[in-house]
Formats: sequence, structure tokens, C-alpha cells
Amino acid sequence: MTIKILITGGTFDKEYRELTGELFFRNTHIPNMLELGRAKIDVKIRTLMLIDSLEMTDKHRTIILEKCRNAKEDEIIITHGTDTMAETAKFLGQNIKDKTIILTGAMIPYAFGSSDALFHVRMLCVYIEMD
Repeated sequence: MTIKILITGGTFDKEYRELTGELFFRNTHIPNMLELGRAKIDVKIRTLMLIDSLEMTDKHRTIILEKCRNAKEDEIIITHGTDTMAETAKFLGQNIKDKTIILTGAMIPYAFGSSDALFHVRMLCVYIEMD
């Protein structure tokens, strides 16, 4: 079984620019988190966007929906910012009935080192590995 992981941004992948104090996106940390979490599942990772969920629009949600619909995989994990995660989950739930889709986020960026992101990814992998 292969799990599709779709990256949309959110706190998961934010980094900190020390000179200005701002958070920004460079790249996803998911491959590193899977390695550190010793995930033994087969995954396909695709970065759709790297945005804060407060910037997410219906256009972005439609992109996510289409990627979920077109995925060969029936199990999909989506990294997403927590501010608008419920709206995206509702939108996907209204439009997809034949796949299992899990949205996950983090309160602290993974790059900070004390993030909850690694725990969330590892627990999802353990759950999937047990299935």
C-alpha cells in the first residue's frame, strides 16, 4: 500500500528568519520527518503549495481536491495550516467519498526543533502501519 502525502504549507514547513523575525517557506520538511520517525510505509510526496492557511482560497482548495481525486492512492495525508484546516476538511468531505483523507498540522514549525509536527507525522505512520 502506498500513501500519498500532499504538502500545502502551514506551520509544518515554516522557517524563521532571525534578522527580521518573520516566518517563511523554503521547502517541505516531510521527507526528513519520515526518516527521523523511521516510517516504514511506502509514500509518494507531492508539494502542491507552500502557503499559510490564512492565505488559502477556494482556488487552492480546488487544486487540493483535484489532486486527491486524481491520486491512484486511496489513503492521502495532507499537511495543512491549522487556521483553516476545518474549512478544507469540510470541502474535501463534501466532494470525496471513496478515499481516506487525513489533514494534519502543527502549532510550532518543525524547524524550531520543539515542534509537535514530528509527533503528528510519526503517529499517522504508526496508525497506517498497523492497518
